[in-house]
Amino acid sequence: MSMDLTEKAQGILRGNDRGGYTLPTKGLYPYQWNWDSAFAAWGFATFDADRGWQELETLMSGQWEDGMIPHILFHRPDPGYFPGPDVWQGRGPIPSSGISQPPVAASFMAKMLAMDPTGEARARAMWPALKRWHRWFMDWRLDRGAVCVTHPWEAGRDNAPDWDGAMRAIDADDVGEYTRRDTSHVDPAMRPTKYDYDRYLKLVQIGVSVGWDHEKLREINPFRVADPTMTFTLLRAQRDLAAMGRRFGEDVSEIEEWIAVLEDGAETLWNPEIGGYDSRDVRAGRFNGVLSNASMLCWYAGINDARALPALERMLAAAEYGLASYDPEAEGFESLRYWRGPTWPIMNYLVGSGLEEQGLDGPAARIRRDTARLMEAHGFAEYYDPHTSAPAGGGSFTWTAAVWLGWAGHAPQHQQGAA
Repeated sequence: MSMDLTEKAQGILRGNDRGGYTLPTKGLYPYQWNWDSAFAAWGFATFDADRGWQELETLMSGQWEDGMIPHILFHRPDPGYFPGPDVWQGRGPIPSSGISQPPVAASFMAKMLAMDPTGEARARAMWPALKRWHRWFMDWRLDRGAVCVTHPWEAGRDNAPDWDGAMRAIDADDVGEYTRRDTSHVDPAMRPTKYDYDRYLKLVQIGVSVGWDHEKLREINPFRVADPTMTFTLLRAQRDLAAMGRRFGEDVSEIEEWIAVLEDGAETLWNPEIGGYDSRDVRAGRFNGVLSNASMLCWYAGINDARALPALERMLAAAEYGLASYDPEAEGFESLRYWRGPTWPIMNYLVGSGLEEQGLDGPAARIRRDTARLMEAHGFAEYYDPHTSAPAGGGSFTWTAAVWLGWAGHAPQHQQGAA
């Protein structure tokens, strides 16, 4: 590992630390984001185990009574961010958003426990909260066993092409006036369009209108899309939660049932027309026809699917650096616009580490090597152009630094985990 880059990565985590939780990056994202925070915990665990455990404990402290862990926790007011807690009107113990995010926390907790067995008591204390969160997904987000998102932000892939069809069904004419803050921090050409943002806010307003009652939202929300990101990350998280539960002497029979449901659900996302796992518009009853980096998360979820290899190999061949967020050969590919083309180190890690675990060393090594090359050339950006390696989005990014510390800066044998 390059000690210079390692020191810089550690410095980014320290610099974005707000005492118990970590910002994704200063300015653009001034709060605690759910899956960013799980990556941060893992990054801290490589050099400060106590601070890593604290990160997850702070995330758990925002859990709603129904089990949901929100996608944003607004610990301190920051007028530079929109939409803030006054817009979301979340109903948890900490001001929050009203949606969740990909549930990677249990999987990172499993990795942290493997790295620091002395943290077992802390992991054991968080285990029931993670199980409640996983149950919340099973209760409120399933369609035919696949996990749905009810807002593009919930998937973590905010403006991915997967959502275009469902977004067209949203009438946002009455969304009202607002001032975005993200485009003051980052070039607007790298961010979602106003068309998209109007619809993001409309979905928030719909949630607020029913007090984030999930039963009512299931009926009235026009946006419900079965998503590979959510399905595969939850399936992996269930496996890791069960493995830890067995270690802790817990009854994991219910989790094993959930795993079987999700394995069947994953198959409902297989779209033979694109030769890959695809998102499904539940309201419209059709596939979205989108091949993305999320399509390749099957290996991370423990599904070694030879059917998915040709598409993976084609996407890797079509880009110079890692796995693009959207098929580079597809219409509408944009190499610098957020989730419509750029390569993301966090997704490279999830896909690449899954390939390693399943013994697919060739593509795994390519993805790991490319991810390291990006950071060595341009530091720790939010994402990068998959053709030129140009850094884009926010800079000094927490989860990118964490990927270097936990994976990209090491040889494959360093990788550890419970599953």
